[in-house]
Amino acid sequence: MIRETIVTTVSAAGEAHIAPMGATVVEGGYLLQPFRPSRTLDNLAAARSCVVNFSDDARIFAGCITGRHRSWPTVPATLLKGAARLADCLAHDEVEVARMEDDPTRPRFFCRTIHRETHAPFLGLNRAVAAVLEGAILVSRLHMMDPDRVDREMNYLSIAIDKTAGPAEREAWDWLCETIADHRARAAS
Repeated sequence: MIRETIVTTVSAAGEAHIAPMGATVVEGGYLLQPFRPSRTLDNLAAARSCVVNFSDDARIFAGCITGRHRSWPTVPATLLKGAARLADCLAHDEVEVARMEDDPTRPRFFCRTIHRETHAPFLGLNRAVAAVLEGAILVSRLHMMDPDRVDREMNYLSIAIDKTAGPAEREAWDWLCETIADHRARAAS
């Protein structure tokens, strides 16, 4: 099972970096597979730890993918020294790398959970959040996807946006749509 999360890592200089990432649930923790090259990969390899944040704020996922993110506030992690978590997440898991398997494209970090904490109740599912997450995945792959397929999938996902989105999901959806339009404009010029 893969959970869509926000992973926070910290650089050697102490700067927090946040990135959406599918975290595969494994016994005792997660398998994280960041693509090369990425700051998440560099930070995770150096620090050998990170925080897996659980959030229902679609803007964080879309903002990170589109570059339209705000300064998503972080606070110190509970047990991991020097680590950070999202200040407004619903819950977080602090993890340490138990082992790494190198790969030229996506190294595999097998992480064990050393601390789990809940900060706010999960109040239910919103289909628009799921649509934004799927749209963010599409946007992250624009360089390798057929534009017609992107249009078909975005049109289908827009049904959930139209029926269930609140202001946060609409803002995130707009960022995704603007990024697709910008990508196509650059490709056409």
